[in-house]
Amino acid sequence: MSNDWKFAYTTRRVSRRRVAGVMAGDHAPRAGDLVLAEVLEIGQHARLEGPDSRRASLFAGDQIVVCYGNRYAPDQFEGHVPADLSECDLVAAGGVAARVTACHRRMDPPTRIAPVGLLHDHAGQRINLRDHGLTPAPHAGRPTTIAVVGTSMNSGKTTTTAHLVRGLRAAGLRVGAAKVTGTGAGGDAWLMRDAGAEVVYDFTDAGVASTSLLDLPALHGIVDTLLGNLAAAGAEVAVFEVADGLLQAETAALVGSPRFAQAVDGMLFAAGEAMGAAAGVSWLRERGLPVLAISGVLTSAPLAVRETAAATGMPVLTYDELATGAVAESLIPRAQALLAA
Repeated sequence: MSNDWKFAYTTRRVSRRRVAGVMAGDHAPRAGDLVLAEVLEIGQHARLEGPDSRRASLFAGDQIVVCYGNRYAPDQFEGHVPADLSECDLVAAGGVAARVTACHRRMDPPTRIAPVGLLHDHAGQRINLRDHGLTPAPHAGRPTTIAVVGTSMNSGKTTTTAHLVRGLRAAGLRVGAAKVTGTGAGGDAWLMRDAGAEVVYDFTDAGVASTSLLDLPALHGIVDTLLGNLAAAGAEVAVFEVADGLLQAETAALVGSPRFAQAVDGMLFAAGEAMGAAAGVSWLRERGLPVLAISGVLTSAPLAVRETAAATGMPVLTYDELATGAVAESLIPRAQALLAA
């Protein structure tokens, strides 16, 4: 292993001591495999987020260690794990290698990379992130759990999550937070920690670089593992974010499942406009899910707040309101009342 290799955020749970070398030959990659690749041409992602979340500038010729994974990002790229180790793309700054199949018009072409080989351990086995995730943690029960979902990317889910964490901390509660789906990157987890969460996890802690194309049992496993570890860490309240929007396949499958309903006490819905909020709340209500309030990007516009409240009959909370201890804490008895009803 060379000291010049730049390791990505997605690889952060793998100890460097486990890396013995690079596998020779043409191996078919699998989601989660760590791969050494050479940067061929800089495109959309000109920096690579490292394990400590520092973004290192990339140059043609750099050797980087990333994970293979699928990506679903309507505002950026759709990409899939290729069938071989031929040239492919860096589809996320957190360190995900895939072959781009669709691209938003505003995106530059993806950064091109040439895989050198899969990393292997001292037993000669390929290194895959799934073997380095958290183990299920024994605990007496789960904390009160509030999930944040939304209409789409950039609807304000992470900002809603962070401000809710802030408010619950202001109320004197021990708060844990997690991002349970998405594409590996550290920014959202750091924002939750900065907001006051005492312990923070994301799906990479469960051994997954990206949750795109995972089946429902795998998604349930991530939620169970992360919530279990938050409970074992002593969180009184858990706040978790589900990435993308309700129409994304994995999000729809997870949020619409009975097991998800059993894992949450209440939900906040983030949207960019009143129509999206109304449709999302209707979708959740049809599945019997306990929606507590609406927030998100739309709360920047007083007119949108009024439209949303009129259309849904739901409380619409700005970020500043969510960060207030009394408001955030009031969501807990509201969730309990909805569950009792």
